Amino acid sequence: MGISINTVRAIIRQKGRIPETVRQDKVEIDADLLVRLYNDCQGRVQRVHEKLTEEGVCIAYSTLTKIIREQGLGKAGKGRCHREPDEPGAEMQHDTSPYRVKLGDKYVCLQASLLYFRYSKIRYLKFYRAFNRFAMKCFFHEALTFWEYAAPICIIDNTNLARLYGTGKNAVIVPEMVQFGKAYGFCFLCHEKGHANRKAGNERGFYTVETNFLPGRRFESIADINQQAFEWATKRMAHRPTGKTRLIPAAAFEQEKPYLTALPPYVEPPYLDHKRATDQYGYVSLDGNYYWVPGTKRETVTVLQYSDFVRIYSRRQLLGQYRQPAMGVKNEVVYPEGGARPSHKPEYRKKPTAKEEKILRHADAVIDAYLNFALPAGGKQRHGFVRGLYGLYRKIARPVFIKTVERALKYRITDIGTVERIAVLQMRNGDIEAPLPAIDEHFQSRPAYLEGYLSDEVDLRTYDRFTQEDPDE
Repeated sequence: MGISINTVRAIIRQKGRIPETVRQDKVEIDADLLVRLYNDCQGRVQRVHEKLTEEGVCIAYSTLTKIIREQGLGKAGKGRCHREPDEPGAEMQHDTSPYRVKLGDKYVCLQASLLYFRYSKIRYLKFYRAFNRFAMKCFFHEALTFWEYAAPICIIDNTNLARLYGTGKNAVIVPEMVQFGKAYGFCFLCHEKGHANRKAGNERGFYTVETNFLPGRRFESIADINQQAFEWATKRMAHRPTGKTRLIPAAAFEQEKPYLTALPPYVEPPYLDHKRATDQYGYVSLDGNYYWVPGTKRETVTVLQYSDFVRIYSRRQLLGQYRQPAMGVKNEVVYPEGGARPSHKPEYRKKPTAKEEKILRHADAVIDAYLNFALPAGGKQRHGFVRGLYGLYRKIARPVFIKTVERALKYRITDIGTVERIAVLQMRNGDIEAPLPAIDEHFQSRPAYLEGYLSDEVDLRTYDRFTQEDPDE
C-alpha cells in the first residue's frame, strides 16, 4: 500500500484512533475583550488589530479575522435557502429589469415589468420608459384584470416602490400599497436580502425575454413593443410546453383557477389626482401636454390621470375624457373624445424648430456649415434664429439663398437682419438668374382648361368708364 513502517507502528500504538491534538502556540483572546474592542472600533478589524498590538497581544491579522468570523462578529454569512412547495394558487411573483432596446433607428433604455404565476407559469409583460409606484399599480391592474384572478401572495424584492422600511420577513409594506393589494385580493411579501432565487420563476422569465422575445424582432415604438410583448406572453408562451414536464401554462392556469382569488366584477383603475388652473385659452397642462377644457370659464379643475386616458372634472361634473399620448410624447394638444376643437393653441405651448432646422441642414452643405457656426446653443435665441433663417429660405430662390449664406459664413455674420440685406444685395447685382417657372406644355388638354374654355366670356364693360374719364381728375 506504499505506507511507511513507522506510520504503521504509530497507528498500532494509537489503537486505530485519531488523537485530539491541541496547538501549543494558539493565541487565545478573551471573548469579552474582543467584543468590546470590536464595538469601540465600529467593526473596523484593522483598527482592532492595531489596538491589540498596542496592548501587547501578538496575533496575525488573518488569525484575528478568522476568530472574529468564528465568534459571529463580522458580516453574517449567507444562510441556506429553503424550498417552498409548488402548490396551486399559492403565490405570484413580480420584478422589473432594465433593457436597452432599439426602437426604430435609435436605442432606448426601457424597464420591463413581469408578473408570473408560480404554479401555472403564465406571465404578463410590459415595457415602460420609467417605472414608479403609479406605473406599478397600473401594471398590476392591467395584468390582473386580464387574467381575472390573483394569488393571495405576491413575492417581490426589497424595492422602495412597495416597501416602507425593513427587509425580508421584517419588511413593512407602504400602507398605500397594502390597500391597493386588498382591492385585488393579495398582499406583498419581500424575500430575504440576497435571496433572489425566492422568485426564480420571475428571474427565469427575464432570461426568456432576453433569449426569445428580444432577438430577431423589430420595434418601431413603445406601443409596438408592448403590443408584441402582450401577444408573446399571453398567447405564444401561454400555449408553449414548458420545462421537462412539458407543462402548458394556459392549461395549468385553468386547473389553478379554483385555488385563486377571483377579481370583483369591477375594480376602479388606479389614478393620480391633480389640480390645474385653466389658462386664458381654456387649456390645462399635464405631463408636458395640453388638454382643452370645454366651456367659457377660467377655473381650477380636477384632473384624474389614469394609465392610458385622462378625465377632467369641475365641481364633480365630468367635462371630458381624453386619450393620453404615448409614453415619451410631449408638447401635444389633446381634445376631448368626440368634442369640438378650438382654433387657438395654448398660450405657453412650446414651439420647437427641429423640423425647420432639419430642412435647412439637408438643403445644402453650405447651410449646414453655417448653422454649425452661427446657431446659438439653446433657448429662445436658437429658435428665433432658426425661424428667421427658415423664413428667408422660403421667401427667396434657392441659388440666391445659398450664395447669401455662403457670404454670411465667409464674413462671420450671425445677425438675421444683416443676412437679409446680403440677400437684397445679391439680387441687386443681377448676377443671379432666377429659375424659370415650370409650365406644363399640355395645359390646354386639362379638364379644368377645357371646362373654362367652353364657358361664357366675362363681361368687362364695367371698366369702360375708367377710359372715358378725364385723366386730370
